[in-house]
Amino acid sequence: MEARCGTIPFETFLLPMPVHQATLYRKAIPLKCHEIDYEIFGDDMQMVEVELDPGETVIAEAGAMNYVEEGIEFHAKMGDGTEPDQGVMGKLLGAAKRKLTGESIFITHFTNHGGGKSKVAFAAPYPGKIIPIDMAKIGGQIFCQKDAFLCAALGTKISIAFTKRLGAGFFGGEGFILQKLEGDGMAFVHAGGTVIKKKLNGQTLRVDTGCVVGFAGDIEYNIERAGNLKSMFFGGEGMFLATLRGQGTVLLQSLPFSRLADRILQNSSHGSSRTGEGSALGALGNLFGD
Repeated sequence: MEARCGTIPFETFLLPMPVHQATLYRKAIPLKCHEIDYEIFGDDMQMVEVELDPGETVIAEAGAMNYVEEGIEFHAKMGDGTEPDQGVMGKLLGAAKRKLTGESIFITHFTNHGGGKSKVAFAAPYPGKIIPIDMAKIGGQIFCQKDAFLCAALGTKISIAFTKRLGAGFFGGEGFILQKLEGDGMAFVHAGGTVIKKKLNGQTLRVDTGCVVGFAGDIEYNIERAGNLKSMFFGGEGMFLATLRGQGTVLLQSLPFSRLADRILQNSSHGSSRTGEGSALGALGNLFGD
């Protein structure tokens, strides 16, 4: 499979696992995901174009599709397609879990019913990078931020996971609920700003809860208090931090969407015309209102 990823080499974000673990994984879980080809376009406003052979399917978040070529049909379904015999109650429970992550209760399935290859493209929802992940090379499982998933080959199972310390989780915001992706095909996640990879070999990494894109390997993830009470309330770094320990790889983003949205709201003029924020007149104008 040939893949080009714009300015980001594909190998940059591969999260390899030891050979013996990969062998055990292939024996334990038979190959079931569709094999899809793709190409990523753009730099900071990216989209991924997926090429489907006849009969192949890719699943995506509702509203992520950018364009679709002739021969591909799409349908919204309550589920990722990994359990086709699932009953109504099971589908409703799965939809409720997805609602907890803030995502749509439906997942859109794009299937090529034509006689030749066709393409469908998915766009990132805000500035950042689309990260291609070969699930078969990372042990078949990755945990990611609740809004990080963009699309994946059919056969990828999407579920949720909670932090162990529920009390801290409720106050920790974004880090409380994670998406769990399982499979052996290609999956694509989105991150804001610049993305870096950190490898842990028994160390501990403390991160702003919104800056964690995902992690794979034998990593313990938790939400912990950010220092003493003075630091929590006046340090400006939030009340809680995400703590990751163990062996594995962590992907981090420089600009979580929540941080971008907060800054936009703080500087919003609510539709009125004001002098630039760097101007003394602008500051005086704010004192007196409109």
